[in-house]
Amino acid sequence: MVFPEYRPRRLRRNETFRALIRETSLSPSQLIYPLFVMPGKNKREEISSMPGVFRLSVDQLKKEAEECLQLGVHSVILFGLPEKKDAVGSGAHAKDGIIQRAIKELKNKAPEMMVTTDVCLCEYTDHGHCGCLIGDTVDNDATLEILAKTALSHAQAGADMVAPSDMMDGRVAEIRAALDENNFEMIPIMSYAVKYASAFYGPFRDAANCAPQFGDRRSYQMDPANSREALREATLDVEEGADILMVKPAVAYLDIISRLKDEFDLPIAAYHVSGEYAMIKAAAEKGWIDGEKVMAETLLSIKRAGADIILTYFAKDMARYLRAVTK
Repeated sequence: MVFPEYRPRRLRRNETFRALIRETSLSPSQLIYPLFVMPGKNKREEISSMPGVFRLSVDQLKKEAEECLQLGVHSVILFGLPEKKDAVGSGAHAKDGIIQRAIKELKNKAPEMMVTTDVCLCEYTDHGHCGCLIGDTVDNDATLEILAKTALSHAQAGADMVAPSDMMDGRVAEIRAALDENNFEMIPIMSYAVKYASAFYGPFRDAANCAPQFGDRRSYQMDPANSREALREATLDVEEGADILMVKPAVAYLDIISRLKDEFDLPIAAYHVSGEYAMIKAAAEKGWIDGEKVMAETLLSIKRAGADIILTYFAKDMARYLRAVTK
């Protein structure tokens, strides 16, 4: 048999060669770790459907932040569980709300941590939808004012970046205007630009207690069958002033991440969501897979598809893994 002149295995025969030509790399500094903040004191509750992930009271955030920073993870995103809910999610923008208190705690006790906040109403409404209702329908335009007030309250509390995840039309422009008018023009917006109505969100809804009490979110989150629509959604957010574009979920939508990377010159974020995390954890606990290696391969695939930033519940685990393999 006559071999071709080029033999790909020449550059695979040892780790030095493999590392030398490696096309994609991942750093803890590119990861954002989601944190669930709950009322009370000295509370740390593991989420049953997300092993290794906890709901934390505000006084527990300092310890969590210090662990993240020690591992090289310098960014978190906050999700709040309020004490009370109502029809319009007023707790989302309360001056002494759970997220507002959490921001202040982190910026006071761990000032080097970059704090991003999720801007949405689903965790704060008694019906579980992401906006105000007219009957059983989410009122897009009435919701915009509340989202802007929420984002502004986060900035006033000290947040470094806001991330609207509601998927209301026009919310990026409304939030940008509110921030700019109040001298927060330097606060960036990481928009959940392409957020699909996905079955992978189940564990998150358990964690944040935010499942819809009726119906579903398909009238505002995207149809999983659509990809061209993702470009239209992202284009709108760019035009409205988004600084970073996010795709959610990640693994089931690697093609969408790649398309956005090719079409736009803004940084691309991807959210490796709760269901994607839970499946790996469950299979690893059964002994069916090597959990660490599958975690690493999965997150690397998201980066390879074009994501500059990955939001993942594996952030701390991945940082430890990277530290171990590079020793």
